[in-house]
Amino acid sequence: MPSAHLGDLDIYYELAGDGPPLLALPGSGADLRNANIGRRLEDRFTVLTLDQRGLGRTGIPPGPYSMADYAEDALRLMDHVGWERAHVLGISFGGMVAQEIAIRAPERVDRLVLACSSSGGAGGASAPLHEYADLPLDEQTAVRVEVLDRRHDAAWRAAHPDEVAAFRTRLEGAAERDEEARRGARLQLLARAGHDTYDRLPQIIAPTLVAGGRYDGQAPPDNQEAIHARIPGSRLEFFDGGHGFTREDPRAYEVLAAFLLEK
Repeated sequence: MPSAHLGDLDIYYELAGDGPPLLALPGSGADLRNANIGRRLEDRFTVLTLDQRGLGRTGIPPGPYSMADYAEDALRLMDHVGWERAHVLGISFGGMVAQEIAIRAPERVDRLVLACSSSGGAGGASAPLHEYADLPLDEQTAVRVEVLDRRHDAAWRAAHPDEVAAFRTRLEGAAERDEEARRGARLQLLARAGHDTYDRLPQIIAPTLVAGGRYDGQAPPDNQEAIHARIPGSRLEFFDGGHGFTREDPRAYEVLAAFLLEK
């Protein structure tokens, strides 16, 4: 798959599928070796997705990074593949980047989906993952599992040791990455911590769907309500699940795709 030298870094990206152009922006720590949020939509859209700066096979330039940097990376990538406009789907951190894109370059966005994201500021921040990263591994596992789904309290964790162990193993794998990869991941989390679009959200003019999980503790329902209230004409829909509702609720991708395909 291709890599493009754009601005101050080489961006690894994938372009696949058939249909209207869709820019798909993944969440914190995700790269295309372990998560491709657009793959389930390639039968209905031409999906462009990427490893965001600091992650995966994209470069790790000196920091600090800002959310504006991530938005500019995505817009430059759209230019590189020849897209003047596209639908934009952002999940979690990707939803924060999508907000910046829709505010800074409204003429580039056809329809917008913000999934399990947060505006920051008065609209509420997502859980402070940069703080959790410094916790001992067992403590970090317990906190992260419950934050992802508020139903996963101590009793749930005791009853589901295999699921907790699998999550701990994923965190352990992230901790064992080389120093440069850890640096890139940390810079992304710090950029995320400074995200605040709340006062600018009314500038979004694209038809927008705000989507969340009913049990999400990382980007809780109140944060979705706040985004919805600030974007004129937006829709709000909750799904059965936590922060990973797109995997947990079979309706999710169908609803997101149907919204993006509306005329």
